[in-house]
Amino acid sequence: MSKLRFLLFLILIVSVVPFSAENNNWPCFHGPKRDNLATEAGLMQAWPQDGPELLWTASGIGHGYSTVSIADNRIFTAGMIDKQTYVIALDMSGKKLWQKLNGQSWEAAEYQTWAVPYAGARGTPTVDGDTVYHLSELGRLTAFDVRTGDERWHIDIMETFKAERPEYGYSESVLIHGDALICSPAGEEGYIVALEKGTGRTLWANTDIKDPVGNCSAVIASIDDYQQLITLSAKRILSFDPNDGRLLWDYPFANKRENNVADIVVSSGLVYASTGYGKGSILLQPKRQADRKFSVKPIWTSELLDNHHGGVLLVDGFLYGAGHEARGWFCLDFKTGAKRWQTRGKGSLTYADGHLYCLDERGTMALVKVTPEKWDQVSSFRLPQGGKGLHWAHPVVCGGRLYVRHSDELYVYDIRKD
Repeated sequence: MSKLRFLLFLILIVSVVPFSAENNNWPCFHGPKRDNLATEAGLMQAWPQDGPELLWTASGIGHGYSTVSIADNRIFTAGMIDKQTYVIALDMSGKKLWQKLNGQSWEAAEYQTWAVPYAGARGTPTVDGDTVYHLSELGRLTAFDVRTGDERWHIDIMETFKAERPEYGYSESVLIHGDALICSPAGEEGYIVALEKGTGRTLWANTDIKDPVGNCSAVIASIDDYQQLITLSAKRILSFDPNDGRLLWDYPFANKRENNVADIVVSSGLVYASTGYGKGSILLQPKRQADRKFSVKPIWTSELLDNHHGGVLLVDGFLYGAGHEARGWFCLDFKTGAKRWQTRGKGSLTYADGHLYCLDERGTMALVKVTPEKWDQVSSFRLPQGGKGLHWAHPVVCGGRLYVRHSDELYVYDIRKD
């Protein structure tokens, strides 16, 4: 190989690394570990005054709050178009590959509540191998072929498990665990269920819990060397055995609206939960007493960081997120609940390369250095004007890009370091 050809080869390798298959993988809501922490490096440590370069905008993806999943050089999201819910696949340049119907949207439901103006797709598609799964607001759970969008199977979880329509519609992003797909219909014949991911056949269904559905997405974690499936109903923190659905432990946790949305955070055998409407945060310590029997005690509670639905993440022993009635962005000590700092604002966030990416619900994106010492904002920019509703879809950092969805548009920014 000549020196010139070798140099060109090196340039090519360096240029494609940030978009490699390993880095360009965010297959489900909050990433492969559901901790909302991107592992890539080599990102910009500050942005130009007008923000990073906008690579492209995908329009016409439908209204909603579903964020993106990214796998195999494809981008997946969901949106409401003409009162129908669609799952949509894009290539890495924003070109639409396919758009497939997943039933009626929440806005088309034959009932009206004060919350109807917040209609639109909620759950984020989950990618596993050659299949992408999505649960619609009205409970249509569908498996699509990743490449073609062809439907492989679907079930109506409200009909199958005798569930009532949730007040806000289903918002869960389903979880894949081995050969099982796990979701929470909150029905008489299954509060939480595991389905065979290849067919939709029921593997197990827990009928012990009779609570209204929560709106969070379940996580898998090991506590005292015992793998657990942890989620929130509208009234409680719940832990199940993911192999058969048996309830391991539960703990009361309800806000005044019975609307728990933020995902659970688990670290060092401790379980953190947060919810809005003034309830706040709690840290629990489950302890294994015998086979499949656990005691649970609270370590601390706080009315701070009562997260509405923008998410809370844990970095180096500190919690970061936004409050609801306790207004502001917060940093709390994970082990003690002590407030380290608070500043104005409310929104959703993600983490990558030493920084928080904080999306204010009014449309300002901020790059904030992760530190428990202070709110250390490095840069910010305004998203393009347009669309309807607040900016509630969570941002995603993947493959050297920042993905921000608002209403029926997806904005994609280049955040690689030069």
